[in-house]
Amino acid sequence: MKTFTFRIGGVHPDENKITAEVATKVAALPKQAIIPLSQHIGAPAKAVVKKGDKVKAGTLIAEAGGFVSAPIFSSVSGTVAKVDMAVDASGYRKPAVFIDVEGDEWEESIDRSDKLERLSDHPELTPEEIVNRVRANGVVGMGGACFPTSIKLTPPPTAKAEWVIINGVECEPYITADYRLMMEHADEILEGVEILMKAVKVDKGFIGIEDNKPKAIELFNQKVKFHPNIKVVPLAKKYPQGGEKQLVDAVVRRQVPAPPAIPVNVGAVVQNVGTAFAVYEAVMKNKPLFERYVTVTGKKLANPGNFIVRMGTPMKQLIEACGGLPEGDNKILAGGPMMGKALPTVDVPVVKGTNSVTILTDDDAKRKEPNPCIRCAKCVSACPMGLEPFLLATLSAHKDWERDEKEDIVSCIECGSCQFTCPAHRPLLDNIRTGKQTVMGIIRARAAEAAAAKKAAEEKAAQAAK
Repeated sequence: MKTFTFRIGGVHPDENKITAEVATKVAALPKQAIIPLSQHIGAPAKAVVKKGDKVKAGTLIAEAGGFVSAPIFSSVSGTVAKVDMAVDASGYRKPAVFIDVEGDEWEESIDRSDKLERLSDHPELTPEEIVNRVRANGVVGMGGACFPTSIKLTPPPTAKAEWVIINGVECEPYITADYRLMMEHADEILEGVEILMKAVKVDKGFIGIEDNKPKAIELFNQKVKFHPNIKVVPLAKKYPQGGEKQLVDAVVRRQVPAPPAIPVNVGAVVQNVGTAFAVYEAVMKNKPLFERYVTVTGKKLANPGNFIVRMGTPMKQLIEACGGLPEGDNKILAGGPMMGKALPTVDVPVVKGTNSVTILTDDDAKRKEPNPCIRCAKCVSACPMGLEPFLLATLSAHKDWERDEKEDIVSCIECGSCQFTCPAHRPLLDNIRTGKQTVMGIIRARAAEAAAAKKAAEEKAAQAAK
């Protein structure tokens, strides 16, 4: 089996896919769902419900707060207890809708049947109608970035899509949610790919799957016989192959330039397998995005597994379903060990971007003592974006934001390869994340200032013309 991979950097962490062959279970409903209004990149959604309102699973509870935003739907039926602040996985308090759960009643407009709906049987689904349904049902990127999918499906006039590339890589250690989804819903995913291809008006699709998932590769190779415009691309194991720029390089051998360039600038629209499934459900079943596949895992967890989880379910409930926290020092991550973030509390709710709850224990949970940089340049060799992580981290530590920007810190995808490979155990990614956020804030402020100056000049010119 011939495989491909991206050409710059990368590392090979231990896989630890201990839940790969654990069939997915439906997680129990929470007693109270806590549904944050910021579950996507862009403006938070705006609540349209208030205390005392009755809702069902699939009821709109918050409308999109801007062009780059997405609506939020109730994942449960019951009564709105309050609209208040709640701590999310970032550790910050943000607006959320609290719903006391009563039964499990769904909106009647949702098709809950298991019948597979094929795009070929629905000629009424124009590209515009597909995008409208995706937008209306709150679908966002399920690979973690949570960018509103409807925007990705309407690329700017200066860019022309040539292919849809589906990310079935799941290269982050421990996580198996996407793998279980692929094994259990291959037909729906492929119809989702067809829908995505029609939406962006292309006739070629690829599904990239790493070769540590031979069963998934075999299954999809069988299924694509009925989808001649879709090809499965086996990929050699290398992290972070799931990064969209790395995936484009691996699958079609084109490299995406530095920001503001995006994959569609080289012809590719990249979506996660979870997004393809969510698009199928939104377009064919009129089902809003209010539940997702989540892996709950850890080497010392009694019963690690994969679950279909309603948004707003506290992560504490999932951990208890797997036997509770193991003894010893524990670090609980939203996500995997490379890109996941340590949780401030187990009461943090599952949201659209939650693919895993990972429990690291004992030595795995502790950081090693950092030492001075030994100038080995391993972080440079590992960086999949061709950056110099040691330099970016040092500049960030010294708050040299101007130099950080010149050294292209905004191109960092925060994959953690640099920190993983550093023999001195330096907190490279921590410093780079701080620097990147600061520099991006400076860039946004500069752009806003320039826009304001332009507007003022235009108004002055208009006054002079009078």
